[in-house]
Amino acid sequence: MGRALRSEQFDPAEISMMHCVQRCVRRAYLAGVDPQTGKDYGFRREWIRRRMEALASVFGVDVLTYAILSNHMHLILRNRPDVVQAWSDQEVAIRWLRVFPGRRLEEHLAEPTENDVATLARDKERLAEIRHRLSDLSWFMRALSEPIARMANKQDECTGRFWEGRFKAQAIADEAGLLACAMYVDLNPVRAAMAETPDQAPHTSAYDRIKADQGDQIDSAAFDLVPVDTAEAGKTIRETPVEALKERRKKKRVNPTGKRIRRDGWLAPFRLGKKPASDPELSEGGVRASDKGFLDLDWGDYLKLLRWTAKQSDEGSGREVPEGMQSVLTRLGIDLSMWRDLVWNFKRYFGQSCCAGSPSAMGKFAESTGRHWSKGQRSVAQCFAA
Repeated sequence: MGRALRSEQFDPAEISMMHCVQRCVRRAYLAGVDPQTGKDYGFRREWIRRRMEALASVFGVDVLTYAILSNHMHLILRNRPDVVQAWSDQEVAIRWLRVFPGRRLEEHLAEPTENDVATLARDKERLAEIRHRLSDLSWFMRALSEPIARMANKQDECTGRFWEGRFKAQAIADEAGLLACAMYVDLNPVRAAMAETPDQAPHTSAYDRIKADQGDQIDSAAFDLVPVDTAEAGKTIRETPVEALKERRKKKRVNPTGKRIRRDGWLAPFRLGKKPASDPELSEGGVRASDKGFLDLDWGDYLKLLRWTAKQSDEGSGREVPEGMQSVLTRLGIDLSMWRDLVWNFKRYFGQSCCAGSPSAMGKFAESTGRHWSKGQRSVAQCFAA
C-alpha cells in the first residue's frame, strides 16, 4: 500500500486532527548532545517551542500536544477553517503579513503597516487564497520548519537540507486514537530515556500543563496583531540608524506584545466544553486560534493515567489500569489489559499507517480515501474489546 496523498489525509477546508512528525536529516542533532562532537544543541528546543507558540497566535490551527526530542519533533494539530472564516479581512491580512511580510526584514527592518494591511485586504482573490492557507497544516509546518532550518544552518555555517524531507502526517480517526496518540507524544522523552517521568520532560505539552498548574508564567511569543502607523513607520526607518532598528527588533522578538501568559496558555484547552460543536469558540486572548478543548476528559484524570502509563516501561501485557482510571478507556472500547501496550508500542501498531484509532474508525477512514483497509487495522484489534 502506497503512502497516502496529503489531499487524502486532510483538507484545509475541513476540521481534522493530524499527528505530525518532522525529522532532522544531518548527523548533527536537532536539539540534543551530538555524540560525535559533544556539542549540546539543547537550546534549539526553545527556538522550536517559541516558533510554535508564535504561529499558534496567527494561524487557524490548534496545537493539542507536542514533544521536541533530540533529532525530531511530534505535534498533534487541529486545523480550524471555521475560526479563519470568522476573522475579518483585516485580521486575515495582518496575520499573514506577520508571518510572510513579503520582504527581507534584514534589509528593510519594517513591520506591516496600516497601508500594507489595507492593500492586501482589498485584494479579494489573494485574500481568499490566504484564508485557505491559514487553516492548512502544510503551511503551518512550513512556517515552523523553514526559519528553524535557516537559523541552524547559519549557526552551523553550512548550507543544504536541515530536515530530511516533508513532515509525516497521520490522521487521528477517533477519540481512542487521539487519547493514545496524545499520551504517546507526551511520553516520548520517557520512552527515549531522556526523563523518568512526564514531570521531568521539558518541551512537551504535558510538562507545560503541569507547570502551568503550579503557577508558571512565560513571556508570550505571540505576534503583535496591531499594524504600525504608516507615517510613523516611514519616519522611523528614515531617521533611525540600521543598527538601532536591528536592536529594537531583536528586543521585540523576545516578547512582541509585552504580555506574560500561563505556560500552557498558547496550547489548546484540554477538555471539550459543553458548547455546540458548530461553535468555533474564538479566542480573544491573541495567543491561540480558539478556546475549544479536544478530549472528553479532565486534565487531572489524564495526568493520573499519563503518570501511571509512564511507569509501565517493561514489556508485556496483562496489566490492568487502576480502577479509578478505567471508565474513560472502557467508554472508548479499549481493552484495559492492553492499554500500556497500545501507548508504549504506538509506533508498532500505527507507525506505517495513514491513520490512528480503533479498528472500525480506521476502516471508515480507509473507505473515505478509496481503500479497503488501513495498515495496522488488524493488529490493533487486539487492543480493543470485542
